[in-house]
Amino acid sequence: MQKIKKFTLAAVSVSAAFLLAACGNSNSQPSSGKTSLNLMETDIVSSLDTSVTASIPQWDTLVQTMAGLYRSDKNDQPVPAVATSYHKSSDGKTYTFNLRHNAKWSNGDTVTAKDFVTAWRKGVSPKAMSGYNYIFSNIKNADQISQGKKAVSSLGVKAVGKYKLVVQLENPEPTFIDKMVIPAFYPQNTRLVKKYGAKYGTDAKYTAFDGAFKVTKWTNTSEKWTAVKNPYYYAKSAVKLQKLNYQVVKDSNTAHQLFQQGSLDDAVVSGTTAQGLQNNKNLYHLYRSGNNFVKLNMAKGAVLANKQLRQALYLAVNRTQLSKKVLADGSKPSYTFSAPNAAKDPASGKDFATAAQPKETYNVAKAKKLWQAGLKQLGKSKLDLTLVASDTTTDKNVSEFLQSQLESKLPGLKVTVKNLPSKSAYNLAANGKFDLYLSFWINDYADPYSELQTLEMTNSHNYGKYTSVAYNNELKQARKNAATRSVYFSHLLKAQEQMNQDYPVLPLYTMVEDHLVNANLKGVLWHKVGMVDYTQAYFK
Repeated sequence: MQKIKKFTLAAVSVSAAFLLAACGNSNSQPSSGKTSLNLMETDIVSSLDTSVTASIPQWDTLVQTMAGLYRSDKNDQPVPAVATSYHKSSDGKTYTFNLRHNAKWSNGDTVTAKDFVTAWRKGVSPKAMSGYNYIFSNIKNADQISQGKKAVSSLGVKAVGKYKLVVQLENPEPTFIDKMVIPAFYPQNTRLVKKYGAKYGTDAKYTAFDGAFKVTKWTNTSEKWTAVKNPYYYAKSAVKLQKLNYQVVKDSNTAHQLFQQGSLDDAVVSGTTAQGLQNNKNLYHLYRSGNNFVKLNMAKGAVLANKQLRQALYLAVNRTQLSKKVLADGSKPSYTFSAPNAAKDPASGKDFATAAQPKETYNVAKAKKLWQAGLKQLGKSKLDLTLVASDTTTDKNVSEFLQSQLESKLPGLKVTVKNLPSKSAYNLAANGKFDLYLSFWINDYADPYSELQTLEMTNSHNYGKYTSVAYNNELKQARKNAATRSVYFSHLLKAQEQMNQDYPVLPLYTMVEDHLVNANLKGVLWHKVGMVDYTQAYFK
């Protein structure tokens, strides 16, 4: 998922907790008397309707307040939540989920199979604005629906009574259950959706929650909001905290100060602030399955449609210097679009990102030759490129580094940096108004495909208009052969290798989050894939 920062987009998958269904009692009891947890986000939650937007602040909040069919456990593995079990057909194309009878919404309504149908139909619709309708691909008719060729009612999901949900796939998909932890697959209260229409998810009073907490005192412009314990949650006895207090903190130094004052129990720091805290006893490194990178605008007529220029940009960036000197927060250089910690390549046994890494990643002399050759092909002697990025401290620092690196190594290049509020930067990128776009992705589930599919020709996140037929064909073959793991991964590897030759993105560094954590805070599930889960947290 990519964050709108900092969407969107991190990230970017989801949440978690132990199987709460049978957790009537917990061995961990709060003893400090503190039952409110103070958290931060780097931007507002502009909607709690997953068909309207998809952002890290939104997903962070939903993971604490919603329950889908499955959740992630401490090992990032899916465990039952609203679903109690499922049956898969012999051909691997039909999943039948049995839902628990005691799952209720925060208003007392029963959670039913129809609530999942309602949400999924909204999410896959061509009218959905989240940019996430592609996540439903492989569910019967999903792609045709997203393209406006079929009605949303034809989606391969149906409710059989209140407590049975049947899903039909177009091809077998071994990671289908893994995807069920993603907020995009969460239910929506059908009665309230019909009652409030477009207002659903714009204000706490127009929204219902079926998870551990329920959001209160929130609108889609709030910079502070709360979530209180949900008395209707099916596993409420496992929830020890009474309240989550959120506030928007964009500046890392401010986050550090608030932590020191006791106003934050988990403060995310970055940049120079994080650099000075690397030996702090409260610092926790969360290594995400995500990458930070630059998307290149390859649209027809764009200057970066020239491959030699793109390759020159790739080879001109000293990623080691970026990660060790500029970031200095535990981040590591990244050389592939595929992020680490998603899965291992069955053939080599290596992390997929390592197995797919190109041999040549930094060569200034070669970059200069390629740059001159590219300019010559275009009949130019100099070039102006616009780099669009968010206005967070980290993105500003990375933008300045890239500007310096590229201008000093590629003769005739001028890089103009536009650091804008996250939503403004995202809107420019989504409308193709950029040359370079500083972005990132957090894998939504433990599969490299989660990230690779975002650069398919028809994917809504393919802002740079990457149109490799070979790349798309490898992903298509991966989907068709998903039942055989070795064949599936061989096609994913070939897709990444094709991308290595095309340079549609400039990978920069792997995603690490530096958290200053209250020493008494326990029970948090720190997920590499997905969002941090505080639903079983407590203070010792």
